Amino acid sequence: MKFLAITLIVHAPDPVTGVQKPTTERFREVIDNAVLAERLGFDGFGVGERHERPFISSSPPVVLGHIAALTSRIRLFTAVTTLSLLDPVRAAEDYATLDHLSGGRLDLIIGKGNGTAQRELFQVTPEDQWDRNAESYELFRQIWRQDRVTAKARFRPELTEAEVWPRPLQQPIRVWHGSATSKESVDLAARYGDPLFSANVTNPIEPYAELVRHYRERWEHYGHDPALATVGAGSAGFHTARSSQRAVAAYRPVFEGYLAFHRRAGLEPVFTSLEDFVERSSALIGSPQQIIEKVHRYHEQLGHTVLHVQAEAGGLQDAEHRASLELFQAEIAPVLRREIPDPPWPWGPVGVAPAGPAAASAPGGTAFDGGLTG
Repeated sequence: MKFLAITLIVHAPDPVTGVQKPTTERFREVIDNAVLAERLGFDGFGVGERHERPFISSSPPVVLGHIAALTSRIRLFTAVTTLSLLDPVRAAEDYATLDHLSGGRLDLIIGKGNGTAQRELFQVTPEDQWDRNAESYELFRQIWRQDRVTAKARFRPELTEAEVWPRPLQQPIRVWHGSATSKESVDLAARYGDPLFSANVTNPIEPYAELVRHYRERWEHYGHDPALATVGAGSAGFHTARSSQRAVAAYRPVFEGYLAFHRRAGLEPVFTSLEDFVERSSALIGSPQQIIEKVHRYHEQLGHTVLHVQAEAGGLQDAEHRASLELFQAEIAPVLRREIPDPPWPWGPVGVAPAGPAAASAPGGTAFDGGLTG
């Protein structure tokens, strides 16, 4: 199993203290957490994309580019790239550039995105967002695989023998399809033989497991080898300590802040108590052994081989969260790596020849794994 640390770069008052950090400090915190994730042994670091409050993750290529310059091994993920809002030509240029600057360490997780405010900002309607997402992805595929592209499009000017540069370093960049509630994204992933990343954070497991089953069914329908279907999954919260009592006690103020946010917004929370949240959500809160057992329970239904945990404290004390991440890597990750398989392809740059000694020794350089097919 592989492990990602992910942030959506929420910029809001701390749910426990009520203090909101300056924007610059918040970005610095994200960068520091990415460097820490690599040092602790995480396999990937993901940055979300949102274009509305309370997020400041509107420019993931910029954030990931900065992280790429300060790291050398960890893979860089988007979580998710909101293709329904973006011009696919411009986005393809940005991410191909980032792929080169990172030494072929980029994975995209794409999705239509959520939120009324960002749809209105980009003049996208609920009725057309799925079509926009699918059209943008199909253009992405052509741009990253062909020297010249001719394509008619509904949501941008048509392309006629268009050249889009640079081409990605990886051939091609691996694209995951983010899925929360809809069969459209699941079917798109299955049709193209791409991996699926289940959000798995808002509700109990049942609706997510149903979508994963649908993905596997459609995967076979499109003629792909069932053994190659790949699923990643999120987690709704994370904190581990030597005992479950200590973990739950530390997390309680965070959950109370979550409930207060829902009350202020006039929303009905899915989980009304911390005990219910720990039991029925995908949150990983407890002792190392409890978390290992819970990941196995979820794996029985999802068959996932990649798992993400929250990169940031989110209301916990920074020292508490760091100790929790260290304990995860020391006692939880090694067990899950042994007991749950990795994705059915090598974890590294796709289709990239091995780097020479100069590249490997350069600042930020990466010794590539070659000969990958995705």
